[in-house]
Amino acid sequence: MPLYRDEGVVLRTYKLGEADRIIVLYTRGRGKVRAVAKGVRRTRSKFGSRLEPGSMVSLQLYEGRNLDIVTQAERTEPLAGLRADLDRYGRATIMLEAIDHVSTEGEANPALYKLLTGALRELDGSGNALVVPAFVTRLLALEGVQPQVDECVACGAAEGLVVLAVHEGGMLCRSCRRGGVAISDEARLALSALVAGRVRQVLESTSAQAGQELELVAARMIEQHIERRLQSSAVIYEQLG
Repeated sequence: MPLYRDEGVVLRTYKLGEADRIIVLYTRGRGKVRAVAKGVRRTRSKFGSRLEPGSMVSLQLYEGRNLDIVTQAERTEPLAGLRADLDRYGRATIMLEAIDHVSTEGEANPALYKLLTGALRELDGSGNALVVPAFVTRLLALEGVQPQVDECVACGAAEGLVVLAVHEGGMLCRSCRRGGVAISDEARLALSALVAGRVRQVLESTSAQAGQELELVAARMIEQHIERRLQSSAVIYEQLG
C-alpha cells in the first residue's frame, strides 16, 4: 500500500469496531479523504485527541482499497479558542458540515481548503459570529452561486428590499414579498459587501444585531444549496429563528 503525507482538517468522526474510528478529512492535496485511525478510542492512544473535528493536522497515511489508514497525526495549529469556547466550536461545526456536503472524495480544491483553514483561524482568534456568513458566502461563490441582494429578483426594484428568499435566489421587495427571511437594510448591505468580497470590512464594521440576522441567512443559504438541513445549524435556529 502506498504511503503518503498530507495536511488537512478533520470534518467528522464515527466509531468503527471496539477501538477504532473512521476519520473524514478535508485535505490540501486530495480533497475529502476517509481514513481509519486504529486504536484511537483506547486511553493510551498516541494521537486520538489530535483527530477531533475541527483539528488542523499533518498526517501520514497508507492508501487503502476502500479506506486509507492513519499512521501519524500531529496538530499543525492549536486552535485553542475553538476548543475552549462552545459558541466558537458550534459555529466551526457548521463550516465543517458544509464542507463535508459540498466536497467530493479524491478531488482536491486548493481554494476550498484555503477558505476553510482561513475561516477556522479567524474564528479561533476573534470569535466573530460573522465568520460563518462570510465563509458561507465565499463557499457559495466557489460553487458558482451568489444571491441577488441589490435588487428584487422578481421585479428588479432597488428600493424597499425587505426579505431574502433563498429559494428564489435573492431579495424581494415589499410588493413582491412572499415568504423568505426578513432582513434589515444594514444586514443586506453587509451581505452585499460579502458577495463583493469585502470580508474584512464586514467583520470589522457590522453590528451584533445585523450579525445575528446574517447567521440565520447563512444557515438557510447553505441548506438551500445542499438541499438538506444542517444538523449543526440547530442551535442558530433555536437562538435566532
